[in-house]
Amino acid sequence: MGDGRYLVLGGAGLVGIQVANRIAGDLDPALIVIASRRESTVTAAVDRLRRRWPGTEIVGEWGDVFLRDEYARRSRGDLLSDPQCREGVFEDLLGPFDEAYRRSRLAGLIERYRPDVVVDGVNTATAISYQDVYTASIVAKGSIERGGGDRWGQVERDVESLILSQSIPQLIRHVMILERAMRTVEARLYIKVGTTGTGGMGLNIPYTHSEDRPSAKLMTKTAVAFAHTGLLFLMARTADGPLVKEVKPAALIGYARIANQTITERGMAVRRFHAMEVELGDRLTLVRDPAEFEAAGDVELPVIDTGENGVFTKGEFEAITSIGQMEFVTPEEIAELVIQEIRGGSTGRDVVAAVDASVLGPSYRGGVLRRQALDVLTRLEEETGTHSVALGQLGPPELSKLLWEAELLRVIYGTIRAAMNATADEMSEALASKVMEISALRDTITSLGLGILMPDGRTLLRGPLLRIPEVPGRTEVEVQPEDRDAWADKGWVDLRPANFARWHKRFETMYAAGMPNPADGSHDVRLESYPFESIEIGTVAAWILANELGGYRIK
Repeated sequence: MGDGRYLVLGGAGLVGIQVANRIAGDLDPALIVIASRRESTVTAAVDRLRRRWPGTEIVGEWGDVFLRDEYARRSRGDLLSDPQCREGVFEDLLGPFDEAYRRSRLAGLIERYRPDVVVDGVNTATAISYQDVYTASIVAKGSIERGGGDRWGQVERDVESLILSQSIPQLIRHVMILERAMRTVEARLYIKVGTTGTGGMGLNIPYTHSEDRPSAKLMTKTAVAFAHTGLLFLMARTADGPLVKEVKPAALIGYARIANQTITERGMAVRRFHAMEVELGDRLTLVRDPAEFEAAGDVELPVIDTGENGVFTKGEFEAITSIGQMEFVTPEEIAELVIQEIRGGSTGRDVVAAVDASVLGPSYRGGVLRRQALDVLTRLEEETGTHSVALGQLGPPELSKLLWEAELLRVIYGTIRAAMNATADEMSEALASKVMEISALRDTITSLGLGILMPDGRTLLRGPLLRIPEVPGRTEVEVQPEDRDAWADKGWVDLRPANFARWHKRFETMYAAGMPNPADGSHDVRLESYPFESIEIGTVAAWILANELGGYRIK
């Protein structure tokens, strides 16, 4: 048996099974995990792959990767009909992230099998957008208008269903869970088989889902598909994360098989009836009782199964694949691209790389004007006798806290070396005295929503608003013993000696890295180095963001 562990999401689908087949045949894997929504398709795919590749370990997992593990094998309709389950889905989507992550089916799969590579063949855009926020909105509005009294339970269900059908919150949480899980297991590569939503066609697409062309539902699919690409772009620019790639087919994908079969709709056979002749008058009944018609068996036709795109007759398939329409690409071609990307080949078909190469990055002109803008701001500070430090509007919350603490250190010590010569207790005492001495400085900090925690750890200077703790919808919270430290770390100016012990260590680390000397070349200019002797508050805060919080760009 070889090495390399592969998780193929949507592995029982049209593309997923071809990807798994190529992985088994070309990459000599130690393990392939086939994960798809339905048990029957997973069982069939695993059996098929094991017969062809008996020397490869292949396991199957079934269930919905967009839900918590507890709910993953239940239908969405079943979950939404149960008030307790709706509350659970709500918490997983909009509640605390850490708790949702611990419950997640997707995170559980990744942590259990610890794949080196995740190939995602799930049609995420369809899975999320086809929950149909438009219909849910109409239903909820009608329910509210008719609601009250005994109907309150139905109103509650319809409104909650509307909330849970929102596409973007689902997509964001899905990507955040995926990214954390892959970082946790140190996976090497994530490769997404995406979609354009319209088979590569434009707004004039004739193959849609309603009288509108294109339908709002179909446009939602496209919007989610490219929002997904945007989030993958951010994943690809995240330090210490996996490599991220996306192959985005822009044609009809097919096919799985061709056969004469009974036609089904919503899981039931379509019955064939002898036509009834009626007089066309002022009114037309759209649905009549089937018992009024003479039955003649089930409808059976030769069809081609194109997987997620649907089952088509000869006429439909001929039309949709004609030149100038969606045309046609095979799952084997997609699988070939995926394998090349896994191997590190340059296919020219990675959408994330294409976006990465096309965006406009930092410029020389921007660098020149940055210095000029900082000089003007410094001059205005001196002329007005104010401190242009932080408003609290640029996140994360730690940024404002770090900037104001750095400003106090700059005002008192001026340079890193001078600050290092003071002890943590001396820093604490000096900054507290300065805060009480300069009322304009103190009151600016507190009026902007930051608390100032005094050296005793019990006294808090504050204004009308406290930005930390962040508790949406609440104006008062209980204070537990551990809360003071958490809130001070997150967004309060912390004047306690323990905090300045951290500042002292930061300055020592900056100083030890050495100030870059341009005469010695550019090799010393790196994230760990600090380029000034003086305390430049923004550069100091940026150093902390990069070296302590992991917040820096890699491209």
